[in-house]
Amino acid sequence: MPGTRKLGRTTDNRMAMLRGMVTLLLENGKVDTTVTRAKEVRALADKMITLGKKNTLASRRQALAFITKESVVTKVFEQIAPENADRTGGYTAIYRLGPRRGDGAEMARIVLVSEQAKAENEKSKKRSARKKAADKKAADAAVKPEEAAEAVEETAEKVEEAAEAVEETVEKAEDAAEAVEETAEAAAEEAVEEKTEA
Repeated sequence: MPGTRKLGRTTDNRMAMLRGMVTLLLENGKVDTTVTRAKEVRALADKMITLGKKNTLASRRQALAFITKESVVTKVFEQIAPENADRTGGYTAIYRLGPRRGDGAEMARIVLVSEQAKAENEKSKKRSARKKAADKKAADAAVKPEEAAEAVEETAEKVEEAAEAVEETVEKAEDAAEAVEETAEAAAEEAVEEKTEA
């Protein structure tokens, strides 16, 4: 039963420990601890969130008297309590993690349900984003064969143009070779005439 576990500590020591753990839970959204401590923390954390839902000056002062950080009190009243406005209790969930190495104490993770819901929403958004990206890739891949066919046609046209240019260059080279031969023949004839005259 909540509030009756001694946890092997004196009252002052026990309350100081629980205040610290409740503050940590409300600040981070989750805490790993032993199962019995988690059950004690659950009751006190639920009380703090209920005070946040009341949202009066008196309830804020009560929360400030228990929670060790003022920033966490602000978070409880402005963020956590409004997220749990439609919930009538059970603001936390305890998940067992198995025995602790060393002393074999049964470990558990206590989590704020609102934080857990946020994490699940983020995961589902990431999944949907990944799925959209995969669908887009598949659609792009389906379009690519048409683009590839167009690219092949363009390449074939360029190859034909290049072949025509090569043929023209070969023809010009042949013409130049003929001109060189004619010039050489003319020069040889002139040289022969000059020798015969001399």
